[in-house]
Amino acid sequence: MTKLDPRLAKRVKLSDGALITRMLDIANGLDDVIRMGRGDPDLDTPAHIIKAGQEALANGATHYTHPLGIQPLREAIAENIRTYGGADYADDEIMITPGGQQGMFIIALSLLNPGDEILVPCPGYNPYNQAAEMSDAVVVKIPMSMETNLTLTAEMVEARITPKSKILVLINPNNPTGTVTPPDEVHRIAEVAKKHDLIVISDEIYSRLTFGNNTVLPVASLPGMKERTITLSGFSKAYAMTGWRIGYLAGPRALIGPMSEVNHAFAISTAAVSQHAALAAMTGSQECVEEMRGIYEERRRAICEGLDAMGMGYAEPQGAFYVYANVASLGLGITAGPFCERLLAEGRVMMYPGTIYGDHTDDFVRMSMTQPVDRIKIAMSRMAEVVESFRAETRQPAN
Repeated sequence: MTKLDPRLAKRVKLSDGALITRMLDIANGLDDVIRMGRGDPDLDTPAHIIKAGQEALANGATHYTHPLGIQPLREAIAENIRTYGGADYADDEIMITPGGQQGMFIIALSLLNPGDEILVPCPGYNPYNQAAEMSDAVVVKIPMSMETNLTLTAEMVEARITPKSKILVLINPNNPTGTVTPPDEVHRIAEVAKKHDLIVISDEIYSRLTFGNNTVLPVASLPGMKERTITLSGFSKAYAMTGWRIGYLAGPRALIGPMSEVNHAFAISTAAVSQHAALAAMTGSQECVEEMRGIYEERRRAICEGLDAMGMGYAEPQGAFYVYANVASLGLGITAGPFCERLLAEGRVMMYPGTIYGDHTDDFVRMSMTQPVDRIKIAMSRMAEVVESFRAETRQPAN
């Protein structure tokens, strides 16, 4: 690991996330790389949303807004949450943030004291760990396995609880695994949270992107859970608005009000133009979401068919736009990190090892459905060639 400059604060650490930067640097030196790593949709923000942002700028949306966000957007989010089976929120129980990721840091800095424990699914989205570390809290990873399709269970949670446990993170659908926690299991997890007086961070940013009969049960809608749940979501994924940097938190007034002061200290408010664009996303036709979901479903099918053909196992992809594939299932005798580097160098296909997402093994890679189907098929073909080159090496007799 690179040695850090001693002038940096101790809270600054280099994690496996630095591998992403290194792989991007490698990719920049290659031609025709098929990038299936980042969680940034290749699809464009729908035209009506862009138009709303342009009109907002023309009409003077170039100033600070209320720290919680503009009221029409907060009201629209509250109505949207109700529409999709969530809890009943007032507009002052919604806070607009500059992206869901900053929301994670606002939560951690607002709720975690030094030494408090935050329980995080493993694998899971790594910035939760970083936010906790910056708060001098303790990250307790909850290892998941293929036995439950890499989804969290109440038993897994309860086994990791200690007297210092304060927050439980549920990412549903999960990033990086693309799996959905079944509704009956969400019920059981909620009961564990109530039993041990845990605050639940319910990350539902991919909840509109599910496949088949899979659905996301909003945690805050369950009895006794609204007052102990902060729902994190946003517009980046379902509306392809990553560059607009806009997300939101929904939670009890007693928490959201003070947390908005932390948000105010960070950013004063979320960009006004992004808020007006998000308002158009939330109140306009939702056909665009269904169209994008359908596109991801086609891509999911292409990835799974390619993996099946080369005999590579994976968790059943039920939501989000990821497939979490098991390198160890190929029997090549190589871990996911070196596999990804060789796949990039020889096959010109980029994907990320699960260790970036806190995985307790180095067996899995995350593939993003952020390329057109024809490019995905080429990527699967290139990947199969690299896998075959590995197999050919293992068949060679020793010298």
